[in-house]
Amino acid sequence: MSDGTPWRGGPVTDTVEIVLCNNPGPMSLDGTNTYLLFGSQDRAVVVDPGPYDEEHLAAVRDAAAARGASVALTLLTHHHDDHAGGVDRWVEMTGSPVRGAGRGEPFAQGEVLDEQDLGIVVLLTPGHTSDSVSFLVPQENLLLTGDTVLGRGTTVVAFPDGDLGDYLDSLERLRTAIAGQGGTVALAPAHGPTHPDADAVIASYQQHRQERLDQVRAALGQIDPQDTDAADAVVNTVYADVPGQVRPAAYATVRATLDYLSR
Repeated sequence: MSDGTPWRGGPVTDTVEIVLCNNPGPMSLDGTNTYLLFGSQDRAVVVDPGPYDEEHLAAVRDAAAARGASVALTLLTHHHDDHAGGVDRWVEMTGSPVRGAGRGEPFAQGEVLDEQDLGIVVLLTPGHTSDSVSFLVPQENLLLTGDTVLGRGTTVVAFPDGDLGDYLDSLERLRTAIAGQGGTVALAPAHGPTHPDADAVIASYQQHRQERLDQVRAALGQIDPQDTDAADAVVNTVYADVPGQVRPAAYATVRATLDYLSR
C-alpha cells in the first residue's frame, strides 16, 4: 500500500510475496514486481520473473526456497522485457513450465489455473499490449494486473500492439470480476505499490481515460489542418507537461486514442 514511503515489495499476504527487481525507471516506476504465490504441498507459482537480471532471478528462486517451495508454474502477464526478458534463464534455473506471452498453451478467458490448490482465474485484458492478461486469486481477494493497472500513475496503451478499445473493455472486465467476489479485492500491480481497493483504482483509470478522450477531441479541433503529424500536435497540447523521457509513451497512447476515435 502506498503511504509515501519508498516501495520495496515484500509480503502481500501470508501466502503472496513480491520480490522487487532493481530496474527502476520512468516506465517501470520502482521496478518490476515479481510475485510468488505459495500453495500447499511446498509449491509456488511465480508471476513475471522479470528482465534478464541474474541477481533478481536468484532472489526470486531463493525466496521460494526459503519457504521450502519449488516453482510449479511460471505465468507471464505480457511479453515486455521487464516482465519476460529473463524467462529463458529462469527456466534453466528452476525447470518451471511457463505460460503466457506466446509460451505454453494459450490462456482462455476465465480459465482456472492450479485448480486443486491456488485456483488462479485468468482474465484476458488486452489493451496495454495485445497479449496482456491479469490473474485473480479468489482465496486471497487479490488481483494481479500486470501493466494494465499500475500502483502509481497510469499505463501506456502501446499502439499499434496495444488498443484503446480493448483497454477500455479490459478495465470493465476487471471491475466485473471484482464485483463477482462480493467484497473488496486488493490491487497487485506489476509496477508500484499494492492498493487495498482495486475497484477504486480501476474506476479512477476509467475516469482518467474518458477525460483524456475529451481532451484529445478538443485538441483535434485546434490543430492546423496542414500539420502532418496529428499525434505529435495532440501530445504537445494534451501532454505538454510530461517529462521528455515518457513522451514516447504519451505519443503511443495518443496514436491509440486517435485510432479509437476514427472508428
